[in-house]
Amino acid sequence: MAISTEDNPALAPFTADDYRVRMARAVASAADEGLAGLLVAPGPDLTYLTGYRPGADTERLTLLVLAAGQDPVLVVPALEAGDAERAPGAAALTLRDWTDAKDPYAVTAPLLDPAGRFGVSDNAWAMHLLAFQHALPGTSYVALTEALPMLRAVKDARELARAEAAGAAADAAYGDILGVRFAGRRETEVAADLAALLLRHGHSQVDFTVVGSGPNGANPHHEAGTRVIERGDMIVLDFGGLKHGYGSDTTRTVHVGEPTAEERAVHDLVREAQQAGFEAVRPGVACQEVDRAARAVIDAAGYGEYFIHRTGHGIGVTTHEPPYMIEGEERPMVPGMCFSIEPGVYLPGRFGVRIEDIVTVTEDGGRRFNNTSREMALVE
Repeated sequence: MAISTEDNPALAPFTADDYRVRMARAVASAADEGLAGLLVAPGPDLTYLTGYRPGADTERLTLLVLAAGQDPVLVVPALEAGDAERAPGAAALTLRDWTDAKDPYAVTAPLLDPAGRFGVSDNAWAMHLLAFQHALPGTSYVALTEALPMLRAVKDARELARAEAAGAAADAAYGDILGVRFAGRRETEVAADLAALLLRHGHSQVDFTVVGSGPNGANPHHEAGTRVIERGDMIVLDFGGLKHGYGSDTTRTVHVGEPTAEERAVHDLVREAQQAGFEAVRPGVACQEVDRAARAVIDAAGYGEYFIHRTGHGIGVTTHEPPYMIEGEERPMVPGMCFSIEPGVYLPGRFGVRIEDIVTVTEDGGRRFNNTSREMALVE
């Protein structure tokens, strides 16, 4: 069941003032890093900073320009200006539109320091960046996740409420999927059931529904295919999307009928590793310690070579964002960070097991946003 804003006022829509604060904080952070400003293209950064979600597949330039000493400016194609004016953060912006008869880079260039260094959204089109380099040869650029990797990483109370609601909805979808029939059906059919359940429980968007049965489960990013699920299969279920604009992402591994002793032992091992990763979550501790804790459990059992991905990734207005729970990430955890903890073991040609929760850092540890049983569920 969807949670309304009346049930939880923290889920009320963000206002122009909220976006104004975010943009001001981004400008200050950019200045601290020695940047003249930020150039934000359509994608998660633009959504986070303005609430505007234009299509990212158009070649026409849309760009938020943030710089100290000037008001935020959103450069948009004239044919999309009406949509931009209706964005939640529009009142905090100055809109500057351009028509197809004009050069959008000439329209935008006066907003930029001609000798400045700018942070640029990772998903900005290369053709746009190259055009700015041509128009303003004295400028230089750095990827936004390199310059400001923590821009969206620490969530406030209202963001956490959205992430928690998304997690609860994904949990409800998992509870329901355990009641459907698996054996004799294609992976794509179960994936369609999962997608429908996410929508039924309030998701506005379904981003992925991984159903990896039997040997397909040994591929961590297997997409649901035409394989018919058989009795005796281990099945990795990894699914999520957006609710209230924030992401869900959870994984549980189920079994059709009774598992073998080895299948149960590997599942128990991954569950132990996931718990170890969760227990490593504390403010001030390096993100890599979550990976180390989970990986140590799997290594000690002799399955280390079969744990082939990082232990976790940040999540917010998009499914994957900093911080990443991986060896070498020495950035300390901070209350309000949200990320996955998802160790796995993948035995090629046989089966895979992954267990994933979204976790937030609290003042004294961590709190899960996914709370379904991590024991192996048996399905029919």
